[in-house]
Order: sequence, then structure tokens, then C-alpha cells
Amino acid sequence: MYSITYRMSSMDSINITNARKDLFKIVQQVRESHRPIQITGKNGAAVLVSDEDWNNIEATLALTAIPGMRESILEGMQTPLDECSDAIEW
Repeated sequence: MYSITYRMSSMDSINITNARKDLFKIVQQVRESHRPIQITGKNGAAVLVSDEDWNNIEATLALTAIPGMRESILEGMQTPLDECSDAIEW
């Protein structure tokens, strides 16, 4: 069985009042750095991510929802490149 260790990085956080003041700058920073920012308020929090990163997250979720895909990806990651084929098997 495979095991994967995920490293959770600390995320920058900003109060919603301050985020509102500097929204354009914050969006630009997130887009350029690809680092999400947590926006906190009295009733909870939300996370701002770039559209590119969000699209990648959605694609990853879609792929890993396919039965057997996760295992196939993990197996492929363990295969040396010189043992890989250029042919696509359907």
C-alpha cells in the first residue's frame, strides 16, 4: 500500500476589514505568488486562491474521484522514466 505525506504550509491571514481596503493588491499578490490568503471575520473565514490554482484543485479532485486513478497515479510516480512508454493505452 502507498502512503503519501502532505505538508500543510502556514497560510497568511488578513482581517476582512483590512482585506476590503487592499482587495486589488491582495488579489494581485495571490495571483502572482500562488499562495492562498485566509480572510477572517467575526462569523468565520474564507480562503482566497488564484483562479489558476482553483482550476488545478478542481482538476485534481476530478481525477482522484475516478475509481483506481489515485493508485494508478501513485504507481506511475514510482516508475522510472526510461521504463515509460509514449503509447497511450485505452
